[in-house]
Amino acid sequence: MNIEIKEQNGSYVGNLYGWIDTAEASQFLEDLKPLMANANKSIELNCQKLEYICSLGLRGMLALNKECATKGGSLVVTHVEGEVLKIFTLTGFFRLFDVR
Repeated sequence: MNIEIKEQNGSYVGNLYGWIDTAEASQFLEDLKPLMANANKSIELNCQKLEYICSLGLRGMLALNKECATKGGSLVVTHVEGEVLKIFTLTGFFRLFDVR
């Protein structure tokens, strides 16, 4: 699992790569901290190259979404495909996020 964070015109993009499984979830939560600190801005999580996400990873996304709502920012999750699309569908995460 890898996350690459870029600032673009005052907003942030987090590009997610690989697998976020139970073993990687704690690192993922740690890697989300810069986005949490900027939750008052617009944030995009690009899942185009994300192959899998476990429940702990989903919990991290939920925490970021809540932080954005609390601080007046916004979170958009983009390019949800493949196995991640199945997981989002089964868990109902499409109802919880702005997915594009």
